Amino acid sequence: MSLRDDLAACLPQLHRYARALTGDAAWAEDLVQDTVERALGRTSLLRAHSNTRAWLMTILRHLYIDQLRKRHELALDADDPLWQQLEAPAGEIDGLLLLDVQRALYRLPLEQREVLLLVALEQLSYQEAAAILQVPVGTVMSRLSRAREHLRELLGGDAGSRRNVFKVVRKRP
Repeated sequence: MSLRDDLAACLPQLHRYARALTGDAAWAEDLVQDTVERALGRTSLLRAHSNTRAWLMTILRHLYIDQLRKRHELALDADDPLWQQLEAPAGEIDGLLLLDVQRALYRLPLEQREVLLLVALEQLSYQEAAAILQVPVGTVMSRLSRAREHLRELLGGDAGSRRNVFKVVRKRP
């Protein structure tokens, strides 16, 4: 499989990760485009038999952080972020639950949110997430544990009504 084929195969995951990081479709699309452009310009850095998806997600994450710095928004923990203003689909309890989870997700510190997205949403191993974040595996595990606990606290309320949410963020085997 060629690098271009690998890139094409990773596009849905890159889009999902970018959208989860940014919360904005246009910004996510630009971020993915910048990631692919940078990857194509630096193919010599990709070693044979390496994990293309992890390499691309690392590039995407670095671009995202650079863009946050340029926007002076490194901490996305504002009191009134965009995610607070989104509306759930009318009449859908699942939509309301999803909105609650989304709001809570964007209240997590960036370090916790990143690891939660990589492990729970993208289903990367701890080792792959550690490589992308450039931290030890133990740090990934610690951040994930804190993210899960923080998310539980933010969602609060009736544990029974929130039970299904935590299927997504449970420890990986």
